[in-house]
Amino acid sequence: MITLQETIRPSADLRNHYNEISRQCREEKEVVIITVNGRGDTVSLSYEAYKNMKARLELLEILAEAEEDVKNNRVAPMSDTFDDLRTMLQEG
Repeated sequence: MITLQETIRPSADLRNHYNEISRQCREEKEVVIITVNGRGDTVSLSYEAYKNMKARLELLEILAEAEEDVKNNRVAPMSDTFDDLRTMLQEG
């Protein structure tokens, strides 16, 4: 499991210290939570961390769908699946 270090900073820091916050996210792999009036408002993270998080969420969604298919007996023999894939690849 991946754990990201979090830092909380006020919104004024985003205006006044953007480069520092950007460096924190990119180089130190930190998530920066921006607050407005003491409450969480926005989250800043590196683009790389965002892409990784998005890929993990997409994989979890696929696994949840597969689990639902198994629960509802919407399954097919593996050989049928591979035959279908081979046919699709030969046609494409």
